[in-house]
Amino acid sequence: MHGLNLDADLFFKSFVTMVAIFDPLGGVPVFLALTSDLEERKRKQAALQAVGVAAAVVIVFALFGQPILSSLGISVEALQVAGGLLLVLVALELLRPEGDQSRAAPKGNVALVPLGTPLLAGPGAIAATMLYMRRAANFGGALSVVGALVVALLVVGIALRYSTAIARVLKGDGIDLVSRVMGLLLTAIAVQLVATGIASWIHHGI
Repeated sequence: MHGLNLDADLFFKSFVTMVAIFDPLGGVPVFLALTSDLEERKRKQAALQAVGVAAAVVIVFALFGQPILSSLGISVEALQVAGGLLLVLVALELLRPEGDQSRAAPKGNVALVPLGTPLLAGPGAIAATMLYMRRAANFGGALSVVGALVVALLVVGIALRYSTAIARVLKGDGIDLVSRVMGLLLTAIAVQLVATGIASWIHHGI
């Protein structure tokens, strides 16, 4: 069945974008700060819960966000430009210093809020997922996007689960370097999205 063929190019682009947005290594210091009062076993449970919540939120928007946009009359180009601008803001957060991350963890289950959402499943991740779902030409393409999202979240889950060891190996400077690289990559992706949307408007009209 041709419609079930996976789209390798769409999978790769979705995966790279989502990993850049999630920034697994950059999130390690934040995760450790928010779970500083938990023992190691509960910290690993919190990592699993956070990834599960993020997956649920983003997949819900991936599956049901399109009908909402259609009912509002929002075009693919508008979503591209808006998503690109939003990703620029996310990229700027990665490129600039994080400041003091030793703040005390908020009350309640931090795996749900703020880790699961909005730190992982934030506006940038939701917009990017919906954008790539709009690019999927068939069920195979949509499955490729969902698969890329799942693999990206798996990477995040591994980074959070072994956050203590990662922080010990990379230290602050190493994590900052990775975050800056991810920020630069995400900026390029965002600019390309905006440029593509504007070019389509110029050729086909708004």
